[in-house]
Formats: sequence, C-alpha cells, structure tokens
Amino acid sequence: MTVVVVMGVAGSGKTTVGQALAAEFGVEYAEADVFHPEANIRKMSSGVPLTDADREPWLHTIAGWIRAHQHTGGVVSSSALKRRYRDILRTGGNVWFLHLAGPKEVLAERMRTRQGHFMPVSLLDSQYADLEPLGADEPGWTADVRDTLAQIVHDAVKEFAARDQRAPNS
Repeated sequence: MTVVVVMGVAGSGKTTVGQALAAEFGVEYAEADVFHPEANIRKMSSGVPLTDADREPWLHTIAGWIRAHQHTGGVVSSSALKRRYRDILRTGGNVWFLHLAGPKEVLAERMRTRQGHFMPVSLLDSQYADLEPLGADEPGWTADVRDTLAQIVHDAVKEFAARDQRAPNS
C-alpha cells in the first residue's frame, strides 16, 4: 500500500489538502505537527527555525506512522523540505509525495490570516531557503497552491493513478 505525504512550506495548505485527499481515498489522515516534540513547537513559536537535528526525531516518528500504515494506506502531512528528510520518510515504506508549491507572497498572506497555528510568517523565508523540490527520481507530483482545493485533489488523484500506484485504500 502507498502512503501519500502532502509536503510543502508553511501555509501551503498541507492540512486542508491532506484531509481532503484522505477523505477521497477513504483512509486515515495524520497531521505531522502533532508528531513534533513540545521543544520544537516552542522553538518555532518563538520564531526560531528548526535545525536538521531538531527535525530528525520528528521525521523518524512520521516514518513510523508510514510504516504502521503500509497495509491500510494513509495520508500524512510533513513539510519534507529537503530530499534527505524525504529519504527518512521513505524508510517507512512505499510513499508518494504531493508537493504543494506556490509564490511566497501568496503563502505569507495565508499565514497572516490563519488562526491558531504556532508557525509565524517570519519563518517562511527559512523554509523557502531549505526547500529542495522533488527530484525527477522521487515518486510524486507538484501542485500549484493557487488552484482550488477541488482541483488540487482531482489532479493529485489523477497523477497518483497515472503512475500506476495502487490507491491507499485498494
């Protein structure tokens, strides 16, 4: 079974798209932010970017969730900004990445207007600095965040199927 990892910088819509995609596939959704240790959340909340060392245990925890869902499929969100982070996630099993990408100005505006999230807009620059788009050899597809939610989900399902992937619930 394949687990879909919805990735991208802060404000790209990972949670919204991830929940909609999980509903479309009829599988469990996991929000990667809940896997962060409290120290990481405090650090980000205070405007300090995470280091690779901060992220590594978090990524291994998400990889464990992926491993636990190899028989049922699932959808999980994770910034997965660097290829080496995605390499850790792939240790959990079969994954397909949906990269939500868009202009920084669009995402900054989304972050300014959202309620109840710990990630400040000031960290967006550090996220873009770390971002390594999907490589041609990485399983996945990139969506434009300026498209509607329905269009992103529709196109993602189509791209997923076009690559002869078994849907997470099949």
